[in-house]
Amino acid sequence: MDTKQYFYRNVIFSKQGKKISIVDIHNPKNDREELEPWFAMVFQLADGQHTLEQLLQFMPSQYNGMPPENLRKTIVSVVERMTQNRIIMLTEKQTELPYYLSMPYELLDIEKAKKELAKDRADLN
Repeated sequence: MDTKQYFYRNVIFSKQGKKISIVDIHNPKNDREELEPWFAMVFQLADGQHTLEQLLQFMPSQYNGMPPENLRKTIVSVVERMTQNRIIMLTEKQTELPYYLSMPYELLDIEKAKKELAKDRADLN
């Protein structure tokens, strides 16, 4: 895995306390897919402004000098699984998140988010 790549969120999310869930903006009351803690941590940091190497350097600091022995391997595995499922994306350059991915669902202006999402989808076609 090229750790010089930047990583960014690719799905709309909900944050309730420490819980991060993937949410469908058009049906937010439907079942939400709650992310496991490792996935939630990587997901929150996936802002398009940082490289995977920066993530790998940052994470040990979260363990008060006692990071798990397999921390790097675990993070790489989490990133690989999240990219395979298109929850996060990798890119060669810094990426500005669109409005609808920049913050939790609960903080979005939902109508604005839906309009921008529809425009972005139309631009892809």
